[in-house]
Amino acid sequence: MFEPEKIIVPPHTAISLHDYATDYTGTLKDSKQAKEIRQVNLEKMKDLQDKLYAYDRFALLLIFQAMDAAGKDSTIQHVMSGVNPQGCQVFSFKQPSHMELEHDFLWRTYLAFPERGRIGIFNRSYYEEVLVTHVHPEYIFKQRIPGIETLEDVNDLFWKDRYRSINDMERHLCQNGTVIMKFFLHVSKKEQKKRFLKRIHRGEKNWKFTMSDVQEREHWDEYQEAYEQAISHTSTDHAPWYIIPADHKWFMRTIVSELIVEKLESLHLHYPRVTPAQKEEIEKARIKLEAQSD
Repeated sequence: MFEPEKIIVPPHTAISLHDYATDYTGTLKDSKQAKEIRQVNLEKMKDLQDKLYAYDRFALLLIFQAMDAAGKDSTIQHVMSGVNPQGCQVFSFKQPSHMELEHDFLWRTYLAFPERGRIGIFNRSYYEEVLVTHVHPEYIFKQRIPGIETLEDVNDLFWKDRYRSINDMERHLCQNGTVIMKFFLHVSKKEQKKRFLKRIHRGEKNWKFTMSDVQEREHWDEYQEAYEQAISHTSTDHAPWYIIPADHKWFMRTIVSELIVEKLESLHLHYPRVTPAQKEEIEKARIKLEAQSD
């Protein structure tokens, strides 16, 4: 369906987003074929989610990062439409609150991690702290970090420390049962402009558009560099980055669903095995229930 080297980022490898096509569609022919595959994956995901919950050894964390209008919301909606909402948690990380700024930059993340047996979805995430802040380093001053007084202090060493903190946290999570999948939805600047104009011209889409979208677009190249740095420093064996071509939404959604199913299947999930003592109790319960009158 797709060539891994076009999507999966090798661990600790310096990448350039220019090497990853935004309009790649692999062997998929069209949206109809993609929808059929996605529907099969939805059915598989229902079964796998049920086993994930019953097995109660792993949690699955899905992280979605992207430029504005890349399709994070719609991808989450389409890919996860078949899962049981009781076993799924979605968090959208906004501008840090006053309380959150009183803690380290990863503190609020810990409050949102999924427990074992559940799927957690981050619509944007702690990676904003090495993306938005990389483009707007003045935001760092709000965090009142000792030794960070001027823009010169927000240097290469500062960012390497942040990447290391993220890698250490993700390694700790993985060692304790959280499976992490990180998706960068890679949209072209041309396609983003097209989608912004669509939001403007369609009244029902106006609510999704703000002037800040256009203002941030002016920093396109800076954001591309920030993503390249973050992905290069934090794609690891245990928590890889997937660069998903996002110009064709039907391909993007299908590949994300395919990757999630593959990951869950690799965990060899199964329902808890019933012990002889439990079987005996079940048999007693059956006999008792059948003996009762309605």
